[in-house]
Amino acid sequence: MKAVKTTDRQAKADWEVFYNNLIASAGADRNETETGRKERIARLESDFEEWKKYYFPKYCYAPAAPFHIKASRRILNNPEWYESRVWARELAKDALCMMETLYQTLTGSKKNILLISNSFDKAVELITPYRIVLEKNERIIADYGARQMPGNWTAGDFTTTQGVSFLAVGAGQSPRGSRKEEVRPDKVIISDIDTDEDVRNEEIIDKRWKWFEKAVFPTRSVSKDFQVIWLGNLIAQDCCVKRAMEKADKVDIVNLEDGAGNSTWPEKNTVEHIQRIKDKISTAAYQAEYVNNPLSEGKVFKEITWGKAPALSKFKFLVHYGDPAPSNRTNQKNSLKAQYLVGFFDGKYYVLTGFMAHMTNAQFVDCYYAIRDYVAGKSVVYNYIENNSLQDPFYEQVFLPLFDKASKEKGIIGIIPDGRKKTDKYSRIEGRLEPLVRLGKLIFNEVERNNPHMNALEDQFILFCPQMKDPAGADAIEGAVWKIDEKINELKPDAFHFGERRPHNKRF
Repeated sequence: MKAVKTTDRQAKADWEVFYNNLIASAGADRNETETGRKERIARLESDFEEWKKYYFPKYCYAPAAPFHIKASRRILNNPEWYESRVWARELAKDALCMMETLYQTLTGSKKNILLISNSFDKAVELITPYRIVLEKNERIIADYGARQMPGNWTAGDFTTTQGVSFLAVGAGQSPRGSRKEEVRPDKVIISDIDTDEDVRNEEIIDKRWKWFEKAVFPTRSVSKDFQVIWLGNLIAQDCCVKRAMEKADKVDIVNLEDGAGNSTWPEKNTVEHIQRIKDKISTAAYQAEYVNNPLSEGKVFKEITWGKAPALSKFKFLVHYGDPAPSNRTNQKNSLKAQYLVGFFDGKYYVLTGFMAHMTNAQFVDCYYAIRDYVAGKSVVYNYIENNSLQDPFYEQVFLPLFDKASKEKGIIGIIPDGRKKTDKYSRIEGRLEPLVRLGKLIFNEVERNNPHMNALEDQFILFCPQMKDPAGADAIEGAVWKIDEKINELKPDAFHFGERRPHNKRF
């Protein structure tokens, strides 16, 4: 007998855990009558959400989110369909697709399934849970009969006793032998076909996409219903998932958190869980894996200069600039807001301190008072809040009452609305700030290196690109620099003329 490899032993142990956690719990009711069983099956098949909870209780340990329910309805109600499911990690895209597909095969609407991934081994890994469920799930076996077909039951290629076939295919492999008698593939699932390494090479993406369009898609029957389901998050600006989004009947983008920083599936992923992930990986990694927002580091701003800032008393004046998020953003009450304190001294701009986070409007107002206390009267401060055409009359209706309320307890802060008509955000930020950063003339206060709001601002600069969805921090810095330059021009010696009044020669 051959010696069992350590990796094989580990694989066997992993699958035993899978059995115990996901299969053993689905025990069948041995005392149920035949009539009761048929009535129950009919009832479950009429409601997919109840069906999946009954047959997959361990998978469904958390209630489905609204986006899960809508996605399943689309798949089950549209037998001819092309969907790109761009869901972040930890949102159960593969698990839900498996349950939908098994529902379709067990109820007879789909007969020939291809599961494709970046390699054959990966495809086998993804299709194996299908095989295990059909082998071991007692509830499925009790209600739909034994599925395992002797002699046609291997890891990546198996056919059920009812003639439903499942085939794992690695990228670039020929799927032409996937036809089973008269049944051509009627559902193709493409999962995690893009890898970090592959997306760096445009030739690989081109080759893989052509392979899908020329070798995979044409395996379908022209006259029969056919589904294509892409599963994966957007890890690059050009990848197979991105190209599939351009072809799909439906593109469903769901991130780990929404624009206001709330979990999109709070029953499973709490805000605390999400924050722990954010704290442990880089912003670039988090944006790509969990927010479907791949960013290129150093595309505009190569690096940020940290240095010693002059004492506050040495600045002629300081500008405190806040970006409250324009009114057309989805959830204004808890959107990403930013405000930073910037000063100019000896030809350089210093970012002294600030705040950037998902916060309420009231918290945003409180930050103005926190920066007032930070300055503590050591310099003149001009407090600005962005209030352009997109926000007007947002400042008057929302923030002015909040400032009035706060002033009764904390004192009055003079706030100046900035109604400047702004051009394209990306071009404006790049044009004004890139030369300053490149020449080392925009300096972050080194005393604030441990300030998470300053670190978040640095990350935003390094990752700044046209695809960045919400560069609130960089936008606030651009606004502050603009106002500093405006003030400097006002205070130039030749801007004012002092001396004797010129005589008026015309007399009356």
